[in-house]
Amino acid sequence: MRKLYGLIRLMRPRQWLKNVVVFAGVVFAQLYTSPAALLRSLEAFGIFCLLSGAVYALNDAVDAERDRSHPHKKNRPVASGLVPRSLAYSWSIVLAAGGLLAAWTVTEGFLIVGAVYLGLNLIYSFWAKKVVILDVLLVAFGFVLRAIGGVEALVDFSPGLKSSPWFLAVTLFLALFLALEKRRAELTSLAEGAESHRKTLSEYSTRLLDQMSAVVTTATVVAYSLYTLWPSTVERFGTEGLVYTVPLVLYGVFRYLYDVEQRRLGGNPSAILSKDVSLLVDVLLWAAAVVLIIHFKP
Repeated sequence: MRKLYGLIRLMRPRQWLKNVVVFAGVVFAQLYTSPAALLRSLEAFGIFCLLSGAVYALNDAVDAERDRSHPHKKNRPVASGLVPRSLAYSWSIVLAAGGLLAAWTVTEGFLIVGAVYLGLNLIYSFWAKKVVILDVLLVAFGFVLRAIGGVEALVDFSPGLKSSPWFLAVTLFLALFLALEKRRAELTSLAEGAESHRKTLSEYSTRLLDQMSAVVTTATVVAYSLYTLWPSTVERFGTEGLVYTVPLVLYGVFRYLYDVEQRRLGGNPSAILSKDVSLLVDVLLWAAAVVLIIHFKP
């Protein structure tokens, strides 16, 4: 039972919040009133939980030695000795195979996205995580693939449905912002031991990360603002009302910066949301506002 518990922990259920991105497809495709489409999106979410769980299990097995030097990650199943490394590798293969098999039953496009997601993370786990800048870029691309996957899962319900380039740009910039802030949190919390935990941390500095974060923060807000007023967006939703959600995005970005850099809550979005009620309320208000604006077309 302890090993079974360890295998479940290897999938990092707390990180499944990242897979909520797949639901963007059902909202922006205006299929949220279709029970079948909602069920399909829920299925896509579950499949990405399997695929991301496979990636997390692999990373825990690969990084076990480094994790033992981290004040929190030393308690992960493989690093703590709860799950043998060989079992973690086997569990990763089982989860990946199960996820791809399930993706095959959805749509061809969704299967391709799932396969690319796994391939990208294999590159990250065995090479890219050691390459400065490329490490955070590949993490961000993982979020973009989730967004694309959420759309590809719904093509049966809306022929001709495709991902908006502007929405994907917003997803990329926002994910890159989160990845950079996570690196900053690791750099400041680990101090002298940062390099022993993650090789690329020796290539970063708080000044460099702050400069990069400033660029990406600006790009996120500008790209989202342009997306809300872009002709194809207005034509699709029949309203320019989405522009009124920009202040909520601004507050969310600034509040997240405050949580990471002033309150030092770490770089884990799930953990920060659980500790900052105002940020959680802001995210929920943004989601509700988007649905209401798209539905009632003010």
